Amino acid sequence: MHNGERIRFFRKRKGLTQKQLGILAGFSDKVADVRIAQYEVGKRRCKEKTIEAIAKALDVSPLALSIPEINDPLKLLHTMFALEDTYGEWVEGNNGAVSLNFDPYNNKDAARLYVMLCAWREQYEKRLNGKITKKEYDNWRYNFTDKGGNEA
Repeated sequence: MHNGERIRFFRKRKGLTQKQLGILAGFSDKVADVRIAQYEVGKRRCKEKTIEAIAKALDVSPLALSIPEINDPLKLLHTMFALEDTYGEWVEGNNGAVSLNFDPYNNKDAARLYVMLCAWREQYEKRLNGKITKKEYDNWRYNFTDKGGNEA
């Protein structure tokens, strides 16, 4: 999944046309729709500054637009293997379900990830229990940071 697919996802979620998003992101009226279309189909790669401008226009974290390849199960699995190497992740089976586990004591980054995963679980449970709406939950997810704003 290239970041253009994420741009399209969030643009449609906000109900914007490519031209509207391009203008909000700072492109001229003349090229706004073409540039966003090129990003969305993967014909052009966004520079960091452009990602930040588009993310701001979409009201999401720039990190929400930059994710690893997940559309191919094999590539996703290799991403998970890297998680194991970095964070001490392991896979566990339970009654036909599979879960990923992280050892918060593996290293400093694993402890930080553990705190963030717990924050995610807390927000997800609030959504399931009707304490927050799906829109509020999505806003939390798409703007999450562990530095300022949404402390984990």
